[in-house]
Amino acid sequence: MLANVDTAPIPEKDRALYSFIRKTVADSLSITQGDVDRVRAAGWSESAIYDAITVCALFQFYNTWIDASGVQDLPAIGYEMSGHRLATEGYAETEKPAPK
Repeated sequence: MLANVDTAPIPEKDRALYSFIRKTVADSLSITQGDVDRVRAAGWSESAIYDAITVCALFQFYNTWIDASGVQDLPAIGYEMSGHRLATEGYAETEKPAPK
């Protein structure tokens, strides 16, 4: 799929969304109501389309910020530690009981 979303063996519903996102990333000013209507006709809700646009826009921002500011990637052990923490503790910190 990463090589060519147009020929990847994925459901047409997914292909419609990924093609829309590809166009959004390449030239967001060229998005028309027709583009949105095609994604909706493929079975995506307004909120799913909004979420897809938002997630992609945020990742574009983060990637640009990281590239331009020189922030370095985590070493492999950092990802392992983060994955372990997320798997065992989840995303949100749980409330700790008040000291007695």
